[in-house]
Amino acid sequence: MLLLCVLFPQSAEAAIAQPERTPLTLEQLQERLRSPAQSEGVRTVDLQRVVIDLRPENAEFRDQFYRLIQTQLQRSSAPLGLDFSYSLIYGDLNASEFGLREPLYGQTISPIFNEAEQEQLRRDRRRLSQFSQLSRSLLIQSQPATLQITVLRGPLKLTQTRIEGVVDFANTFFLGRIEAQGADFVQDIDCSEARFGQLASFVGANFRRQARFRSVIFFDRARFNQVRFVGVANFQSSEFQSAANFSQVTFQDDAIFNGTRWQDDAYFSQGTRWYGQALLNKAKFAQSLFLTEATFEELATFREAQFNQPVNLRGANILKQVDFGDASFSQGAYLNVSGLQFNSEAAKILGDPGQIGQALSVPTLQGNETLLRNLVRNFRLLEQVPDANQVEYTTERLRLRELKQQISGINLNTASFTQLKALGFKPEQIASIAKSRVEQPFRSVSDIVKLEGIDLATYVKVRDRVIVSQPQSPTSWLLNAFHWIGLSLLLSLSRYGTSFWLVFGVGMVVIAYFAVLFWFVDRCRHLQSKSVLPALYEIVSVLSTASLLALSGFSAIFRVADRPWLTLLGLGVFIVPIPALLLILIYRRGYYHTLMDISYFVEDGSQRQLRFLIGRLPNMPRYVFFRDRYAHLLGDRRWNWLNYFDFSLNNLLKFGFNDIRLRDEQMPGLITALAWYQWSVGILYFILLLWTLSRTIPGLNLLIYFK
Repeated sequence: MLLLCVLFPQSAEAAIAQPERTPLTLEQLQERLRSPAQSEGVRTVDLQRVVIDLRPENAEFRDQFYRLIQTQLQRSSAPLGLDFSYSLIYGDLNASEFGLREPLYGQTISPIFNEAEQEQLRRDRRRLSQFSQLSRSLLIQSQPATLQITVLRGPLKLTQTRIEGVVDFANTFFLGRIEAQGADFVQDIDCSEARFGQLASFVGANFRRQARFRSVIFFDRARFNQVRFVGVANFQSSEFQSAANFSQVTFQDDAIFNGTRWQDDAYFSQGTRWYGQALLNKAKFAQSLFLTEATFEELATFREAQFNQPVNLRGANILKQVDFGDASFSQGAYLNVSGLQFNSEAAKILGDPGQIGQALSVPTLQGNETLLRNLVRNFRLLEQVPDANQVEYTTERLRLRELKQQISGINLNTASFTQLKALGFKPEQIASIAKSRVEQPFRSVSDIVKLEGIDLATYVKVRDRVIVSQPQSPTSWLLNAFHWIGLSLLLSLSRYGTSFWLVFGVGMVVIAYFAVLFWFVDRCRHLQSKSVLPALYEIVSVLSTASLLALSGFSAIFRVADRPWLTLLGLGVFIVPIPALLLILIYRRGYYHTLMDISYFVEDGSQRQLRFLIGRLPNMPRYVFFRDRYAHLLGDRRWNWLNYFDFSLNNLLKFGFNDIRLRDEQMPGLITALAWYQWSVGILYFILLLWTLSRTIPGLNLLIYFK
């Protein structure tokens, strides 16, 4: 044997993989049935390493084979297993020919079944009976009288078994486990409406033709690791009540999982490859779906699928198209696409506009920049602007997190012993870090996991508080800080230009706030100026209008913003400190001049129309002839308070109904500064508004990004 291995290694390997088999005779079968072997505590008929000829030309042996096995299974009070491991079976293998037959309807169950087996049968019988009654009520058909199921009580072992004919396990209830590791099914296998009460293991099996597992229920684990499906794999309407593992599987033809139900985790990971279409329409996933490092050569469709937990597409490869149209994601469910291999020129990711973008999740920016750009381009090519904007918003949030780490994180390559200890590292871990960075500086934070004494738990605890980079100069640190502040404001005030309603809500609050300020400054001067003091009607009108505008703005902010209180804080940085300081100085200093009884504001009385005032400044020109066109606001008119809202609108949005400005005579400088400050804020707001509109209006968006 040693000489054979040296001279002919391939032949030796084949001999080991395929042990010598002997033809099975009826005498040998009877002998093995009379003396079952013990296997893992279960009496099992040993039919290993034999050749079983069940072809039509050997009909006499075939009939006797099925009859003898069925008789022995019926006589046995305890479950009796069948072990066909390493055997070769010619012809068809039909479970209904040697299994026990039980009626589908009725309450009576054979007494040979123990209590646990009877309970499983009753449960499945109720399920099938209710489904059949519903079907008959819809189709107005009579109840069939003789419908039966096949039951196998003991385990069925097909390890490394080669079956040349068709395998028919349809409508079979496997009460025991089925072990078919490395089995070779040359022809079709039909397990339609089968029930697997315990572990069903097909690890490494080879299905050369069509594999039908329609309407199957796996009560226990289903293991299809490293299986090769050459023909169509049909699992339509099947139910997996425990974990199902399809890792490292090769689907060379279509894989049909439409209408399947997954009560536990579903694994299609570690290099599962789909050469044909992957059809998972209307599938329901109660737990996580793992598609890690899977490859989709053709269409993969999850239309109307339901996801209650995250879907992991980490490192997957999409070559054609993945469709999540009409799919529903419960709270906490998302698509983890970190490391996804995806080319927007050749492949597509489809989904409901405005929803699929929100379902995508990427934990870090590093290593995913190209992916995120491809996703943006994918949705722009599909004219799904909201989804493209959502991906860009996700990108900038990740960038903000990176900037924060660059500003406040501790550099592993330069950190002192005290800093590393404050992070939570133990002395021996600090020594390992110091030794490693002397030999070679760290290039990534994840490099510390490779060090001795540092486990994954330590890495998870410190990864958000440490960085790996070159030492920063004070200038670069300041630039990063300003970048972080600006990006924070863009994200909080406009979701990085992706939400018009958020920008609109911010504008409503600013207009109402400054309108009240200008009205208060103009109408509530010194107590001696009683002629300009507002009446009760005007006070109520101004405050109620401002409240209505502010509430509409707050409603938009709290409905759209991810963190509305942070949005209000960012807005407050712009509109509260400086105006409050100016207001305090105005009333502390006081003003006494000859025009105390006349409004600080004037309006262009030559025309009244809706105007676009992008070039308008907040104060009236000093040219003397302009005074003939501008008239002071009339404080004794009941509608005069609307002018302050109009002036605030002019300053912020650069359009309004009247051209209202500050007068040019006897004008306190602090009030002028307040108006100019809002005008400056309005310039920034106007730019933000135009930028947001350019990113949210489809036609204008395409003009910008595909010019």
